[in-house]
Amino acid sequence: MIDAHHHIWLQKDLPWLLGAEQPRIFGPYRPIMRDYPPQEYLADLAGTNITKSVYVQANWAPNWFADEVAWVQEQGETHGTISGIVGYADMMSDDVTPQLEKLKNYSLMRGIRQQLHWHENPLYAFAKTPDLCEDPTVQKNIAKLADYGWSFDLQVFPSQMTGAARLAKACPDVTFILQHAGMKEDASKKGDKLWRDGMKRLADCPNVVTKLSAFGTFIHKNDPEFIAQMITDTEALFGADRCMYGSNFPIEKLWTSYAQLFNAFREGAKSLSKKKQTTIFNDTATRVYRLQDT
Repeated sequence: MIDAHHHIWLQKDLPWLLGAEQPRIFGPYRPIMRDYPPQEYLADLAGTNITKSVYVQANWAPNWFADEVAWVQEQGETHGTISGIVGYADMMSDDVTPQLEKLKNYSLMRGIRQQLHWHENPLYAFAKTPDLCEDPTVQKNIAKLADYGWSFDLQVFPSQMTGAARLAKACPDVTFILQHAGMKEDASKKGDKLWRDGMKRLADCPNVVTKLSAFGTFIHKNDPEFIAQMITDTEALFGADRCMYGSNFPIEKLWTSYAQLFNAFREGAKSLSKKKQTTIFNDTATRVYRLQDT
């Protein structure tokens, strides 16, 4: 089985990650303001039968984008388990090609994430404006990922999904991996409708898949009932072959253990067929992130 979304970091990088200018979606970060090395991650996985994982960029300082990938690749080669890397590149630069050329030298590179999510609540906002998905420069640069065979990890809120669908249509040769099943932060009827309408728009784009992950982000707890609902609702929209499991560790260590989190996901998917479960917990990530190459 595969964990398609996790982070490892060293404390020297935390001032950027956890600085005052960053959003505080998860609440107080103090308990994880320390090293989270690969050895601890592997210990957290004990008993889960997870054999591969995909590292997703953890907001190192932008000028360290290549250093992050180099370090993570080294950790993967030393400790195992890391089978793919989603790095960072600035899609708002005039031409992202020089950055991509630096990253192509690392064999575990599989994609890029630049967080485009914006929210009217400043604690949730990461991007400076809500409409970056529709920016011509961003679209031009993301389209270049097709030349490298890389995907784009797409992180947006439901209010941005119309623009996100336009981005996916503007880059038909790039696979987009929607983070956290669209970051559903509003549980009201209005919020649920906004999320469902946006998810339908994205599901209508054949080059968009979605990650079932980070469902405790806005409630700050491991809620098996909510996880089960998100799994079944998202699978109904996208189909199992366009859904993949992922954790958000070590962030979720703020409120749960990996074993408890993973058990909630496994239990939450039990209403689906065994074939669909295997697809969600293994096959989709293997295909989309090309993990069979590692």
